Amino acid sequence: MTDMASLMEDRAAAKVISDKMHKPVDWDSPKIARNIKKRYAAERRFKIYGLSAIGVALLALFVLGFSIVSKGYSAFFQTYIQLEVHFDPAEIDPDRTGDPAVIGKANFDGLIKQSLRERFPEVTSRRDRRDLYGIVSGGASYDLRERVMENPNLIGQTRKIWLISGDDFDMLNKGYIDAEVDESSRRLNDQEIGWYNALVEDGAVEKQFHARFFTSGDSREPELAGIWGAAVGSFYTLLVTLALSFPIGVLAAVYLEEFAPKNRFTTIVEVNINNLAAVPSIVFGLLGLEVYLNVMHLPRSAPVVGGLTLALMTLPTIIIASRAAIKAVPPSIRQAALGLGASPVQTVTHHVLPLAMPGILTGTIIGMAQALGETAPLLMIGMVAFIVDIPGGALDPATVLPVQIYLWADSPERAFVEKTSAAIMVLLAFLILMNGLAVYLRKKFERKW
Repeated sequence: MTDMASLMEDRAAAKVISDKMHKPVDWDSPKIARNIKKRYAAERRFKIYGLSAIGVALLALFVLGFSIVSKGYSAFFQTYIQLEVHFDPAEIDPDRTGDPAVIGKANFDGLIKQSLRERFPEVTSRRDRRDLYGIVSGGASYDLRERVMENPNLIGQTRKIWLISGDDFDMLNKGYIDAEVDESSRRLNDQEIGWYNALVEDGAVEKQFHARFFTSGDSREPELAGIWGAAVGSFYTLLVTLALSFPIGVLAAVYLEEFAPKNRFTTIVEVNINNLAAVPSIVFGLLGLEVYLNVMHLPRSAPVVGGLTLALMTLPTIIIASRAAIKAVPPSIRQAALGLGASPVQTVTHHVLPLAMPGILTGTIIGMAQALGETAPLLMIGMVAFIVDIPGGALDPATVLPVQIYLWADSPERAFVEKTSAAIMVLLAFLILMNGLAVYLRKKFERKW
């Protein structure tokens, strides 16, 4: 009887629920209207939050970009001073032999100083003349030497020559030094500013495109420093990184995705690859320091060591991206190839890899872009050295663009501030170009199954 009563109660409860479920909904009721209104309000708030987040991100990006560009664009131009230089044969080629070795050893710096003394004959004291010589950069004598070496007919003539100015006068001409503030608060004294104003009145001061910034290596003089040495070092470093990480990463992805048995060992390998992708880059620098420098005794501050270290850091990214691209190839492609008699290796090399290559290349380019912007692991292996010469190979001492930016940011001269920002602009341009190439490849070769 008890079971029968319980059964009857359950049936009654089910009938009540069924009646409520089949009861027509009154869409015009106040309760329904309030619920719909609340839902629409929540959706509007969510949309506002999303648009606000995007707006804040874009604003921050604009502020960052404006700050970098406003400080760095002036580095692409350099102040030049026009002086009347007498190419004295007694100083350049006393015996009139025309021997390039003799001309190359001439005191061209003395010719520039003589021109400055003739331009400002009222400057007589030793201290004032030392300040006067600072108008022109110390590297101007090398430019003058190259000009005479290319055209020996200049010897004995007097020409008006544009010479690169010193960094302080360059900063004054660009407006970074305020001539109106107290003399004790600026790097140039009133007399030096008077010389500058006199040259401006004579039309002997001009800003020209600073090609040296793109063609020379590092220098302790800001007006002579350039990014070419660091750019070449980055090229060799990325070349070594790509040569190692791409084939190893793709082969590892193919094995794990197509041939590896699903057991505990492969599971551990996959988990560790995913974990390595999140390891801080400085850890790879410590590994490179210990293995490549302390154990293998490879040359310090060389692109080959930087490439080996960055290859370790880039491998997880390439493996993960390659596995995802290989997995995206439909199983029917494999089944069709195997059904026509192809071996598993032929199936992968002739069908799976060509179809997955766009995704693999996209992941590789993103990994290379990440390696291009890395600094910490390269600092650990000694690529922070001051390198003036342009590297001629992967075994020569070199630095890279991010490390060059780090070195310039730590320099006390005001002129290095604009050099730092300009180098950041160049690095960002390379990164945007590489990421744009990845997007282009993905869009061009992407297939929808």
